[in-house]
Amino acid sequence: MKKIGFLSFGHWSPGAGSQTRSASDVLLQSIDHAVAAEELGADGAYFRVHHFARQLASSFPLLAAVGARTKRIEIGTGVIDMRYENPFYMVEDAGSADLISGGRLQLGISRGSPEQVIDGWRHYGYALPEGESPADMGRRHGEVFFELLNSRGFAQPNPQPMFANPPGLLRLEPHSKGLRDRIWWGSASDATAVWAGQKGMNLQTSTLKADESGEPLGVQQTRQIRMFKAAWQEAGHAREPRVSVSRSIFPLLIDTDRAYFGRDQGGDHIGVIDDMRAIFGRSYAAEPDRLGEELRPTRR
Repeated sequence: MKKIGFLSFGHWSPGAGSQTRSASDVLLQSIDHAVAAEELGADGAYFRVHHFARQLASSFPLLAAVGARTKRIEIGTGVIDMRYENPFYMVEDAGSADLISGGRLQLGISRGSPEQVIDGWRHYGYALPEGESPADMGRRHGEVFFELLNSRGFAQPNPQPMFANPPGLLRLEPHSKGLRDRIWWGSASDATAVWAGQKGMNLQTSTLKADESGEPLGVQQTRQIRMFKAAWQEAGHAREPRVSVSRSIFPLLIDTDRAYFGRDQGGDHIGVIDDMRAIFGRSYAAEPDRLGEELRPTRR
């Protein structure tokens, strides 16, 4: 393990005892959380995106605010649901947030998770072409977004523009050099990990994965990562790929921590998510010293 950070879903609830009772609470506390994490020496502050839920949704205002308040820590998402996104508008938002942060954006994208509402992306104006699944649409939007981040122009300039144009075809602005190398694909299967490697995106693998062999989560993820790296190498990408692995980890310091999070799970679990048989990793909840021992990496 080379770097460590946190991933926040940004739940809020007006219920008794809640310390995040509103969206305002969550957004402002998320900024403070990232600042504190940087001060403590953490390497990354990541935020999840869920639509139609009392959780974080519109990521770029938050990422820009965190980027303006911090100086070193990487900031990003895990993940943005590309079924809901206009790739063109998203390029402008991502470029702006990355420039504000000084090039620290690490943007995780994917086809997304099970939704709060039925086909929520339809409310955003998207419809499936015949023969295309929602997962296909998410990958298609992701691929368009990824390609738009290159520096090549593609749009024919107006011969009578309001402002003077540079010569040639125009690209989306603001362009942030290097952001394309910091795009990650959140993969739940071996096949999409291979696809990400072929395309040249980094890999995010989560606390759950499609159960493709019946083996423990760690064994399946190790194989998934090796397949991703092999696809990357075969595609001939010049730079070294990056991989992130997430786990649910709760350090128990006070009695309140123990009351909320002190139910340690002893092993992986099998369940169904989006009609897919999936394996879910255990949650780690213990005092910091014990957590250090439990999370110590082993070679496979």
